[in-house]
Amino acid sequence: MHAAALIVAAGRGRRAGGGLPKQWRPLAGRRVADWTVAAFAAHPGIAEVLLVAHPDDAAHIPEGLRWVPGGATRADSVRAGLAALAESGARHVLIHDVARPCVPGAVIDAVLDALTRHDGAAPALPVTDALWRGAEGRVTGAVAREGLYRAQTPQGFALDAIRAAHRAHPGDAADDVEVARAAGLEVAIVPGAEANLKITHTEDFARAENYLRGDMDVRTGNGYDVHAFGPGDHVTLCGVRIPHDRGLSGHSDADVGLHALTDAIYGALADGDIGRHFPPSDPQWKGADSRVFLRHAAGRAAERGYRIASLDVTLVCERPKIGPHAAEMRDEIARETGADPGRVSVKATTSERLGFTGREEGIAALATATLVAP
Repeated sequence: MHAAALIVAAGRGRRAGGGLPKQWRPLAGRRVADWTVAAFAAHPGIAEVLLVAHPDDAAHIPEGLRWVPGGATRADSVRAGLAALAESGARHVLIHDVARPCVPGAVIDAVLDALTRHDGAAPALPVTDALWRGAEGRVTGAVAREGLYRAQTPQGFALDAIRAAHRAHPGDAADDVEVARAAGLEVAIVPGAEANLKITHTEDFARAENYLRGDMDVRTGNGYDVHAFGPGDHVTLCGVRIPHDRGLSGHSDADVGLHALTDAIYGALADGDIGRHFPPSDPQWKGADSRVFLRHAAGRAAERGYRIASLDVTLVCERPKIGPHAAEMRDEIARETGADPGRVSVKATTSERLGFTGREEGIAALATATLVAP
C-alpha cells in the first residue's frame, strides 16, 4: 500500500497556553510536531509525510519537510493538503492531528490494514464513563454510552475518495470521518490507544511526556575518582588549567573531574571504565589530555543512539576554589561531549577539613551522567 500521512498543524492551539502554538512547544526533549512527524516518517507503511501549517509558522518547520499553507478552518487545511498530494502517487492518505504526538505504531498499522478492506478507517476507544447532560451546573439527564466511541486520528481513506468528499462537503466538520460519511463512504472502527491523546490543555503536556518518556531508554551512570597532590604549579580540573601551589599526580593529566565524568558515561552504557579503554599500563596514555577520554565516552554513547540528557560533576577539595572557574568548566565539558551547556552542571564542596581532602592531600570527584535514546 502506497500511503501518505497528512499532518494538520495550522491551528493556533491557544487553550494549551505557553505563548507559542502548541505544536511548536517543547515536549520530552523535542517539539510536539517533531514527535508527530517522526512517528509517521519512521513507519514502514508511510511513503510520504506532508505537513499543513499556518503561513506564519514557516520558520518553525523542520528543514526538508514538505509542507503547504493551511486555511481558515480545519477542513480548509485538509483540502489544501489533499490537493498537494494529488500528484504524489499515493493511493491512500492518513489524516492526523499534529497535537497527537504519542500515536503508537500499532494504531497506524491497524488503520492501514483496515484500508485494504474498507473505504475509510479510524481509531477510537469505547466510552466507559457514565454520560450526563447538564445545565447551569446541574445534571439534567443521562445518556446511554452503548455504541459510543471517543474518536482519534489518524483517519485513513482512499485519497481520491476523500478528496471528492471534501470538495462536496459544505463548510467545516468536526473531523474527516464526518466528511466521509456525508459522502456515503464506509468507515471502519479500529482500536485506538489511551496513549494517543490529543494535547488541548496545559496539563496534557505532562500526560504526553509520561507516555513518550515511557518509550525511551533512559540510562544513568555514576563515576568516582581521586588523585593525590604532588609537585607542580597548577591543576587541571574539568579541562581547565588552574594555577595552584601543587599539581595532581596521575598517569595522565590527572583531571579528576573528567575522569569521574568519563566513568559515569561508561557506567550508563555498561561499558566498563577508563582503565578498560585506556589502560594505565599503556605508555601512550602517559600525561594524556583527559579530554581524549571524555570524547571517547561521549562518542560511544552517540554510536549507540544515545543523547546526553544531563551531566553533573561535584569536585571535593579545600583548595583551589572552584566557583570562579565553574562556568568555564561547564562550557569545556559541553564542547567536548556535544551536550547543551544547560544540561551540564559543575559544582564543588569541601569535606569540612575531614579526611584526605580536608587535609589537602588530594582532590576527589563524583559524577552522574544520564543518557536517553528514543
